[in-house]
Amino acid sequence: TFEVPENNIDKGRLKVSVVNEENVPIKGAAVRLSYTGNPDNIIGESQIIKNTKSEALMASKSTSTVLIIGESGTGKELFARAIHNHSQRSENPFIAVNCAAIPDNLLESELFGYEEGAFTGAKKGGNLGKFELADKGTIFLDEIGDMSLHLQAKLLRVLQEKELNKIGSNLNKSIDVRVIAATNKNLENMVSNGLFREDLYYRLNVIPINLPSLRERKEDISLLIDFMVKEYAKKLDKDVEYVDESVLETLIKYKWPGNIRELQNIIEYSVNMSSSNRITVDILPSKIKQKPKNQVSMEIEDIETLDELERREIIKALNKYKDYKKDKDLVAKALG
Repeated sequence: TFEVPENNIDKGRLKVSVVNEENVPIKGAAVRLSYTGNPDNIIGESQIIKNTKSEALMASKSTSTVLIIGESGTGKELFARAIHNHSQRSENPFIAVNCAAIPDNLLESELFGYEEGAFTGAKKGGNLGKFELADKGTIFLDEIGDMSLHLQAKLLRVLQEKELNKIGSNLNKSIDVRVIAATNKNLENMVSNGLFREDLYYRLNVIPINLPSLRERKEDISLLIDFMVKEYAKKLDKDVEYVDESVLETLIKYKWPGNIRELQNIIEYSVNMSSSNRITVDILPSKIKQKPKNQVSMEIEDIETLDELERREIIKALNKYKDYKKDKDLVAKALG
């Protein structure tokens, strides 16, 4: 571990070699340097984000489980890391796991580990799970709503008993891990539909933190843009310094379905495409410049065919349940 003062981070390079316990260099090993942030350092001056940062600071002083709720791209992992870095566990590991990115049959061994010979292909000597790696620290379970009911039951036991059972082991091991979970789904609705365990939901939802969408904090967009332009100009070695006023107005009017992640994407694209020291409207992607389509209002005399009515209701149901694993079953049930 290297600690580099922030004011010196760009003034030199570190030559780092990664070695194993026998001091033999490991070829191809990756080293990442990152700043340790806390909720105060998260960009935003709107009242809603100030309130959220205040909640995160309070949560960092506790050891209770935190559930971060927010749309995709709102910065759930950023807040989780900030809570960890500002807590008494900051010197210990922060382990992040995306529950949606790992197939169910692998997620159990990834989280809880396994003993040697537990299954075909099991590594000699077994494997430590993410919970063991996070001992004395924090584990961040992103997209918790995608976890299967079987694993939800096992996670509930870990939270309740503070111990885990590896695959292929008859012994339980005590662990001290703080859990921060995150989701972009409505877990209460999932509980009602039998897709998420009610007992686990209440165990996770001790300290809920709701992250606002970018639409709810539009006054922060200019601050975020200034920061991102500088970051990407440096990263891409471009001389871009600012955006035109017309660009700012266009970006503030946009609905931002992808939130901050989408804004990052747009700014990186625009910095790449700029041939001067500023970003102009003509550089922006066409979807940003398009005026939002107004919802077509049906006139009283307009009559739709039954086929069109049926099609519209099916689409409405598909959109409502698209984030659920058994979406087609729920659609069929809702439509009778």
